[in-house]
Amino acid sequence: MLEINHVSRTFGQKRAVDDVSLRIDKGSFVGVIGRSGAGKSTLLRTINRLQDVSSGSISWNGRDVTTLKGQALRDWRASCAMVFQQFNIVGRLDVMTNVLMGRLNHTTQLRSLLKLWTPEDRAIAVSALEQFDMTALASQRAETLSGGQQQRVAIARALVQEPEIVLADEPIASLDPRNTKIVMDGLERLNKHFGITVLCNLHDLDIAKDYCGRLIGMAQGRVVFDGTPDELTESVARELYGLEAHESMTVLPPVAAPAGGLIPVAA
Repeated sequence: MLEINHVSRTFGQKRAVDDVSLRIDKGSFVGVIGRSGAGKSTLLRTINRLQDVSSGSISWNGRDVTTLKGQALRDWRASCAMVFQQFNIVGRLDVMTNVLMGRLNHTTQLRSLLKLWTPEDRAIAVSALEQFDMTALASQRAETLSGGQQQRVAIARALVQEPEIVLADEPIASLDPRNTKIVMDGLERLNKHFGITVLCNLHDLDIAKDYCGRLIGMAQGRVVFDGTPDELTESVARELYGLEAHESMTVLPPVAAPAGGLIPVAA
């Protein structure tokens, strides 16, 4: 279980996250919603320790992660993988190498610099690419891929970290409707097939309601809604988004999953 206890994060006079307390059950798919500047990204970054909390604490399965340093912190970041809006992959490197970068915490620095990946590392990377129908592109430079393909590479890289939780920060913000569905199906597969806890920042309410079992609404750094998708009424949405509410609801057309990947898993 992820426990966030009275966490705040300030930047000068601005309080980006303001006294947030949450409990996220292991194996759940939770969406964090709210307009830009609500504190969603900062919250995820404090969980992963890309940014330290100003006050409060965060624990995973009873272990305080806000005090970790050195190798213990690196281990936490490996088990708490991040998926970013802008993919954060290295364009000049091929797809396979980008995915293998997720194994850095499982090998020595020298072996990684010399690209002396073990057969086990390569097998894990190939398996992850197969999950997202990307094996045929393993030797292709990442910069030649479409945005949706790059995001699938980023999710595959997160998977090979063997994480217990994945934090996805607006992973579909730059994608068209077809690739949006493919990427969200990929995150759903991580959750349902591998049992990985997913905490995902989303702006589109319809997508959040379709994929997430629980929604957490933030405004001005605070949690102002915490409930099921059915409890997210139009009036609640207007409180979260104001005049933006109608812009935050779109309907995606049905899209077939890529052949050989993203196979629906029975509950």
